[in-house]
Amino acid sequence: MTASENSNARILIGECYCRAVRFEVADAFSYAMNCHCSNCRRTTGAAFKPFAGIPQDKLRIVRGDDQRMIYGDDTTHDAHCARCGSLLYSRVREGQWVHVAMGTLVDTPSIRPSAHIFVGSKAPWHEITDNLPQYRGHVGDP
Repeated sequence: MTASENSNARILIGECYCRAVRFEVADAFSYAMNCHCSNCRRTTGAAFKPFAGIPQDKLRIVRGDDQRMIYGDDTTHDAHCARCGSLLYSRVREGQWVHVAMGTLVDTPSIRPSAHIFVGSKAPWHEITDNLPQYRGHVGDP
C-alpha cells in the first residue's frame, strides 16, 4: 500500500514489542476510542485498550505474517505476535474493519480517542479522569 493508493494518506508503521511483526496502516482512521470491556482489559493487561478503527484493506502486514497468532476465526479475531504476545489489532464488524491497538503504532496518528466505551465493565480500580464522553456499552448506550 502506498500513500497514493489511499487518497494520499500518510502511512504509519506499527509493530509488536519484540519487533517480529510489523505492519503499515494508512493514517485515515474513521474513529478512535478507549475500550474498557473485560476482553480488551485481559488481552492488553491494562485498564483499557485505546484503538483506532479503519477498513481492513488499509492495514498490511509487512514483516512476520507467519509470526501472528490469531484468536478467533477468519472473519473476526484478535491478532497477536506469537513470540511476545503483543495485541496488534482486532478484526471486527463482519471482518470489514480492524481496530488497531494504538500502543503498537511507532508513528503518531492524527486521530485521538474521542470516547470511552464499555465503562459499565471497567476495572473498578481505574478512575477515568478526562472529559471524554463515557458510554456504558457501545457509543450511544446510556
